[in-house]
Amino acid sequence: MSEKIERLRNIGLIAHGGSGKTSLAEAILFNAGVTNRLGRVDQGNSVMDFDPEELKRQITISTSFNQYEWNGHRVNIMDTPGDANFFNDTISSIQCADGAVVLVDAIDGVKVQTEKGWEFADKFQLPRIIFINKMDRERADFFKTLEDISENLKPKSILLQVPIGAEDSFQGVVDLIDMKAYLYIEGKSQPTDIPGDIEDIIASEREKFIEKIAEADDTLLEKYLEGEEITDDEIRRVLREGTLNRVFVPVLCGSATKNIGIDLLMDAINYCLPSPLDRGNKKGTDPKTGDTIERAPRPDEPFSAFVFKTLADPYAGQLSIFRIYSGIISPDGTFYNANKQVKERYGQLFQVAGKEQKPIKEAGPGDIIAVAKLKETTTGDTLCDETKSIIFKGIEPLPTLISYAIQPKAQGDEEKIFSALSRLLDEDPALKVTRDNQTKEIIISGMGEGHIEVTVEKLKRKFNVDVILSPPKVPYKETIKGKVRVQGKYKKQSGGRGQYGDAWIEMEPLPRGSGFEFVDKIVGGVIPKQYIPAVEKGILEASEKGVLAGYPCVDFKVSLVDGSFHTVDSSELAFKIAGSMAFKKGAEAANPVLLEPIMEVEITVPEENMGDIIGDLNGRRGRVLGMESKGKNQVIKAQVPMAEFLTYAPNLRSMTGGRGVYTMQFSHYEEVPPQISQKIIEEAKRTKEEG
Repeated sequence: MSEKIERLRNIGLIAHGGSGKTSLAEAILFNAGVTNRLGRVDQGNSVMDFDPEELKRQITISTSFNQYEWNGHRVNIMDTPGDANFFNDTISSIQCADGAVVLVDAIDGVKVQTEKGWEFADKFQLPRIIFINKMDRERADFFKTLEDISENLKPKSILLQVPIGAEDSFQGVVDLIDMKAYLYIEGKSQPTDIPGDIEDIIASEREKFIEKIAEADDTLLEKYLEGEEITDDEIRRVLREGTLNRVFVPVLCGSATKNIGIDLLMDAINYCLPSPLDRGNKKGTDPKTGDTIERAPRPDEPFSAFVFKTLADPYAGQLSIFRIYSGIISPDGTFYNANKQVKERYGQLFQVAGKEQKPIKEAGPGDIIAVAKLKETTTGDTLCDETKSIIFKGIEPLPTLISYAIQPKAQGDEEKIFSALSRLLDEDPALKVTRDNQTKEIIISGMGEGHIEVTVEKLKRKFNVDVILSPPKVPYKETIKGKVRVQGKYKKQSGGRGQYGDAWIEMEPLPRGSGFEFVDKIVGGVIPKQYIPAVEKGILEASEKGVLAGYPCVDFKVSLVDGSFHTVDSSELAFKIAGSMAFKKGAEAANPVLLEPIMEVEITVPEENMGDIIGDLNGRRGRVLGMESKGKNQVIKAQVPMAEFLTYAPNLRSMTGGRGVYTMQFSHYEEVPPQISQKIIEEAKRTKEEG
């Protein structure tokens, strides 16, 4: 079994959208004999992209899985999304990979999502191979792309291949290990001699290659310095060790759509990237003691696995996809969900191959498999042996960037929306659904406009729910700036018992974020003790709708200082109304102002877009807090009013050609400038009149 595990590879394909990950996966599956034709994204017949939303947009939206065998190795590949809208799925999947192939486009070089993917691969300590794709396309520039890689991606790259030709004349590669040229005719490679016109380039690159290999191993360095020949076996050994230890990253090149260089990449995956054994033990937490414990990737260890993805399959029901870290399981059994502390029964075990699920008889360490219809299990849960329980910590979902208010087209379908969205939340942890207590709206938040659009399409396709999206209402608040003393007096006499409540209050502002404070300063029993809570309640209820535009009033202090009562006519209700009257009178007299939510944003953009971004932020009433360089990008930290940032995602995309990314979180409330405040107040009055 250990030999089988040693020959297993779990590989994530990572890149910026449009770099050719899915085309590469299709070429690999075709070469390995898994498919009998080379599927194409642009023709809608790829094995790895199959959801209607993916076919419509010609992009990967959800990580897809497949397996192949190549030269005695079994490889699980994960084709991950490269679009920022769906990048949460990428990081959720690659946390369970053992290695990665990072694609870089030979035309555009290293792009923002490539760097993001690289950062997460660093976080998960994944050994990597870089594949420079699209060498056959117009404007493909291999050495310029290589320079871009060296500048932006660390650790240092080590070149294994040099292309033969470029653009229309790209026809193969030279391997710097065996020093052979490989020319491709209809995807089949033919070894041949190195073309004479590139012999000098090859000799120079081979020298650099041997030097980097020698630097990574003391014994080889000694041989190299003494002028001794280094063998191909020694080169391969150090290349593997250096890649596994992340001393360097091998670089290969080719064309996925023309199937040039893909067989050599498949060889490199086998001999450069790690098996589960190379990755070592998986650390987790003992749920009973909180201690750190480990599981070795061995079949005789207690069973443990991590659920990193959930699919709502129309035929099989909910599919839970998990990576096994230790032990063996067979079909029809029970395992323990350590997070939910429940036993889960399962039936068949499946391998996910594109849109198909293939039943399997057994699964062990390193395997990525799926089971259907688990009742309690969701993404991020650990499945294990109950007597030897463990919890593996998963990556937190990325923060959402854009929000919409969502409502059904058909009245009365609110519950249907919640039910359908909760199913989609199982599948997509990057999606957030909340109900705003202040505005009473259902708010759906995601990674970008595309993410929300796809969710709406899935609601219609999978659950037959039609919805309307609108920008969410900004949760403004109100407060006071002045200190006042006012009386709230409620007196009603209409035959029989009357109503009487009289309260004098002092109102004053509190620091931002303090909320509401009530102080009882009554002396001498001018208001009986039993009526004082009613005054407070009246003030609190009245403050939910402020005097300016009906927004909640916050950050103020009320001191109940005086009053009077009637032995017969006074009641809790009368003092509650008196408190409410006092609040309204006091708020109007104490210089009321509107407050707006301020968001803290971090925007990462290419250097050349800095001027446009800062100008745009100024136009949105933003305050730039600082800037710092990050590779060839600049990171701008700023504070911006939420009202000005609700539709920022599409603007940023158009300003940066899709290369800018941002994160946003709530910071604090601030006073709205008078001219804008006036517009908001007028709009609120108009809405109230129309309502």
